[in-house]
Amino acid sequence: MEHGEEHKKEHHEEKIEHEHPHTKSKKINLTKQLRENPWILSTFVLGILILILIIGNVSGIFTGKSISSNDAGNNLVEYLNTVADSEVTLISIENERNLYLVTVGFQGNEIPVYVTKDGEYYTTSLLPIISSTQQETPTTSELIKSDKPKAELFIWAYCPYGVQAQAPFAEVASLLKNNADFEIIPYYDGHGEFENQQNKIQSCIQKLDKEKYWDYSQGFVENIYPKCGATKDAECDKSESIKLMNSLGINSNAVMSCVTSEGETLFSEASTRAKNAGVTGSPTLIINDAKVNPSSRTAEAFKTSICSAFNNAPSECETELDSTTATASGSC
Repeated sequence: MEHGEEHKKEHHEEKIEHEHPHTKSKKINLTKQLRENPWILSTFVLGILILILIIGNVSGIFTGKSISSNDAGNNLVEYLNTVADSEVTLISIENERNLYLVTVGFQGNEIPVYVTKDGEYYTTSLLPIISSTQQETPTTSELIKSDKPKAELFIWAYCPYGVQAQAPFAEVASLLKNNADFEIIPYYDGHGEFENQQNKIQSCIQKLDKEKYWDYSQGFVENIYPKCGATKDAECDKSESIKLMNSLGINSNAVMSCVTSEGETLFSEASTRAKNAGVTGSPTLIINDAKVNPSSRTAEAFKTSICSAFNNAPSECETELDSTTATASGSC
């Protein structure tokens, strides 16, 4: 796109306003939104556009032009640097369905951004299509207490937002595992083969060795995700997962055999559970079948939400967990 920075900013904001005519009265200002919540980079989920793109029907949306992945990535970073308060860098670019997946660096974090093939629109979220006839999960206000609460965290294994929620959730599970039921449900593989494989690995470990899974979960966040999330390589994911399992005393042969023989079934079941629960993004926390939005994505906030679901909270709920490093809002 041969535009100056100022023209491109105005053109982009004009495009967004045109895409969402019902928001015109709110006078959305992209620069203001980014500065108030720079982590997300974009607060606009282009619902109708993404819906059409996912099912592959792109005719009539664009003028027919398409730019290269490098141009799409460079143009996005150039634009974001005109509206962000600190530097945005380009990390990687991939073809993803009918979009480019551009990973950018911002304030020490890696953030995935989806860009249309013509380079005109971008969004940070791709939401699975959920039928309006499928069951909706009760809201937080309808949370039902129980003697032994069930806490479920729905994620994509390599979604950065899901990964950031996974570590504090695992910390709470380690604390309260004798008092409540905890499960991480990897339900979607929007980033490709390596994510599909890790989804199955985590489901199989939970089936075969739930006691040691929480150590694996934290090890994945600390060691495997930074390495294999950068390479996006299935072999890296497999070898590093086996190495971590062996170090924790998990039977890696049994787990990988499960991945081969039962992985697809477990993944299909997880996807069905997510649809039936009305899950539309990673991460989603559900406690006793009610969607819950903790005050922040920290171990202390997760613990507070889960402990509120007990009829009689155990003494472990009095343990203070980390609340100093809150992860940003956002979802895949």
